Amino acid sequence: MLPVSDKNTIGSLKNGFSVVIPVYNHERTVADVVHRTLALDLPVMVVDDGSTDSTYDRIKGIAGVRILRHRSNRGKGAALMTGFSQAEKTSAWAITLDADGQHDPRDAAALVAAIPRNKRPIVIGKRLGMLAAEAPWTSRFGREFSNFWVRMAGGPSLADSQSGFRIYPLPECLHLGVESRRFQFEVEVLTKANWNRIPVIEAPISVSYRPGTPRISHFHPFFDFLRNFGVFSRLITRRVLSRSFLRNS
Repeated sequence: MLPVSDKNTIGSLKNGFSVVIPVYNHERTVADVVHRTLALDLPVMVVDDGSTDSTYDRIKGIAGVRILRHRSNRGKGAALMTGFSQAEKTSAWAITLDADGQHDPRDAAALVAAIPRNKRPIVIGKRLGMLAAEAPWTSRFGREFSNFWVRMAGGPSLADSQSGFRIYPLPECLHLGVESRRFQFEVEVLTKANWNRIPVIEAPISVSYRPGTPRISHFHPFFDFLRNFGVFSRLITRRVLSRSFLRNS
């Protein structure tokens, strides 16, 4: 936990924030994450993206949480978009965090505090401790891979483009034309935000990878590599063609 006064920071702006938690087969961790997030005293929405385990049963009785459900698994990006569409009815910002327990919801205060006055950026929680031995190698490699290709596609230069702990301005991020609906949503939205001159900034947060504790991840190295390659190829091609058009016009 970072030394930020979370109640004061979030409390001063809380009427403008909702929390969106995308969930897919996180039965072991989701209830704890939801309970800790509710302590922020913000509206909390859980988007159950077609879970086939007991995820829904673990959270359906928790007072104060709104549960949105997909009939089948549509992907993390689709779950986020569902949450954003609901959140923007009452809030100007959506705080997102993962349901696997790696994030401390209280670190939302660090993200809120990083928002400059009169600006509406995307704020990314830059995870500290990613080089620790407990951090999965897939997370460390994936972060560096993603950071490089986001820059190549015309996105911002970032230290942690794969962090799921973020703040998104609404409704701006609903109208960026992001096509990806799985994990790749989180990198495409950064690139298209940069194209549309929406600032993207980072703020440090903690991360927890507990030794000996099974980590729930739906990342598939082969298939997600192919999806990443396809998304970045599309974005880079569009960037190159756009520049070529501007030079010739």
